[in-house]
Amino acid sequence: MSMTVGVLDHFNIRTRKLADTVRFYEDVLGLEKGDRPNFAFPGAWMYSEGKAVVHLVDISVTEEPQKPDSGVVHHVAFVSRGFDAMKTRLQSKKMPFDARQVPGGDLWQIFVNDPNGVMIELNYEAVKEQAGSAPSMRTDDVGKR
Repeated sequence: MSMTVGVLDHFNIRTRKLADTVRFYEDVLGLEKGDRPNFAFPGAWMYSEGKAVVHLVDISVTEEPQKPDSGVVHHVAFVSRGFDAMKTRLQSKKMPFDARQVPGGDLWQIFVNDPNGVMIELNYEAVKEQAGSAPSMRTDDVGKR
C-alpha cells in the first residue's frame, strides 16, 4: 500500500490582531474571508480559489501570549499568478516586499510579511508570467525586510 502526504491544506495563525490580519489577507493578498465552522472561539477563514488556506484564531480573549514572530516556521508559500500586478498592488499599499528571481530564471518570487510577522512567499512560474521579457527586479523601489 503506497502513501503520500499530499499538498499543503492550510496554515493556522493565532493572533491578537484578528481585524488587521483579516485585512492584510483580503486587501493585500486578495484572499476572501469565507465560511467557517461555528467553533467556540473567534476567528476567520481566508479563502483562495474556493479553498480555506489560512485559518485565523483570535487569542485576544485568552491569556495565550502573542508570539512576536512566526516561531520556527520560516515562511509559507503560495503558487501564484500575476507577478507584475502583485508588485503594483503591494507598492500602492506601501507594503514592504522583496522581489527575486531564482537563479536559473524559472521562478519569480515575492516575499511580504503579514501583521503577525509571518513571511509569505508568492511563487510565479516565469514561463507563465513572461510577456517577452523578464520582470523588473530592481530593489530601489522595493521595500526591504
